[in-house]
Amino acid sequence: MKISIIVPVYNGEKHLHQIIQSIQRQTFNDYEAIFINDGSTDSSLDILNECSQNDQRYQVVSVKNGGEE
Repeated sequence: MKISIIVPVYNGEKHLHQIIQSIQRQTFNDYEAIFINDGSTDSSLDILNECSQNDQRYQVVSVKNGGEE
């Protein structure tokens, strides 16, 4: 059974590496991680794109900011 991990991201560059490493350290490997970039203005999208290029289980969905900034 595959588990989906959904992570909302808005200007999270300071914490993204820690979040990604935490997911990667899990012993359960049958998962997909979906990162929803909510219009970040920092380097969050670059970090997420690099991560998704290195691991097929990682997907990035980028949308225009839906909330208040």
